[in-house]
Amino acid sequence: MSAVLVLADTHLGPGRASTLVDILGDRLHLADRIIHAGDIISLDVLEALACYAPVTAVKGNNDVDLELPSSALVQIDGHRIAVVHDSGAAAGRSSRLADMFPDADVVVFGHSHLPWDQQVEVAGRVQRHFNPGSPTQRRRAPTRSIGWIRTDDNLLRCRLEHL
Repeated sequence: MSAVLVLADTHLGPGRASTLVDILGDRLHLADRIIHAGDIISLDVLEALACYAPVTAVKGNNDVDLELPSSALVQIDGHRIAVVHDSGAAAGRSSRLADMFPDADVVVFGHSHLPWDQQVEVAGRVQRHFNPGSPTQRRRAPTRSIGWIRTDDNLLRCRLEHL
């Protein structure tokens, strides 16, 4: 059983990682792993998160000074979780993500700051497309938000948490 804290679009510059730690508070102690879907801005943020749990992060369009992969695939308790920053336009998103990561159980993405949790059928099985929104900048979303992926008894559950 694992609890994965899912973040995206934190947009915090150097010296501002404590802002995110303060926002997340005790949630950080609940995470067995952390996934960040890009637009991190400063390595300070990843270093602060890594004090709590192992971090998997991908490069966002604003992460010009960070050396990160454009996508990642992690295995957690036998589940395949793909991570990418920008999923492209909302129109056609489901098929595009399914084509990019056909074997993933969940595809985590960011960029829009809009929380999103959708199940789609891919080759006869269910794939989740999951955007945690942003814990720091809600922009057009009703609230700031984060996500959780939990694995219990071989089941995978995704949940958005509004801050």
